[in-house]
Formats: sequence, structure tokens, C-alpha cells
Amino acid sequence: MDPEFENDFIKTGGEVLLFTVDDVVYGIEISYISEIIGIEQITVVPKVPGHIKGVINIRGKIVPIISVRKRFGKEEIPYDERTCIIVLGLPDGSQAGIIVDRVREVTLAKPREICETPIYKNVNSNHYIKYIIEHPDGIKLLLDCEKLISE
Repeated sequence: MDPEFENDFIKTGGEVLLFTVDDVVYGIEISYISEIIGIEQITVVPKVPGHIKGVINIRGKIVPIISVRKRFGKEEIPYDERTCIIVLGLPDGSQAGIIVDRVREVTLAKPREICETPIYKNVNSNHYIKYIIEHPDGIKLLLDCEKLISE
């Protein structure tokens, strides 16, 4: 993503889709969201990293699907009626889906609520967290979609 746009987000805030994985609340900037769909049949692709569950066909386009649980080293749980795939549109035009436990809501992150991620050694060692949002009802971790998908 354009670094100037990133700086704009921390300066101006913006809408964020909140979701949970293992009772932790994460967020993604709404500009990345293409759509939210229920769990579908995922075609397994051999010899891919363990966090890549496979691919699905969305309106004629093959989209890789990533398990956020696996990506973060958490135990997989059975899917239920609230498990979703958030389809992300990336700046290069590609798409990827991420499996999350629950989609919660869209909220507005105000500039005064957005903080840089601490630089402490192990707080964000995987670099998937772009910002921390100090919301009135608790801390939300804003993910870096591009790193989550590409690394």
C-alpha cells in the first residue's frame, strides 16, 4: 500500500471491519474488503504452506484462502454458522480470502484512537499488526493485510 495512504489513515482515521479469532478482536481497513462470504468448499492445493487452506472460485476467479488461526499459530476449530471468509482486494489487483471466527461490525477509528505498534522485541515480531486502536470498549489490533497475505 502507498505509504502516504498509510500515514493518512493514522492522521485521519477511517472505517474498520472488526472480527474475532480466538476471542481476540482484530480489524482490517474497510478499503481492503471486497466482500464477506460464508464458508464454502475449499479445494486443497498440495505443497503449500500450512496456513493456506486452498482455493475457491468466486465468480470465475480463483482466490487463495488463508486460515488466520493457522497463520497466527493457533489451533484450528470446527467451522460453524458464524465462521466467515473475508475476501480482500489488494493494491496489485489480486484477491485473497481469510477465514475468521466471527465478523463483528464496522466501526470508525478516530485519529486519537490509532497508535503505532510498540517496537518491543516480541510484541509484533511477525509484523502482521499495522496499528493498535484504543477503542472505548477495548483494544483492537489492526492487521497489515499485505503482510498477512504475502509473507
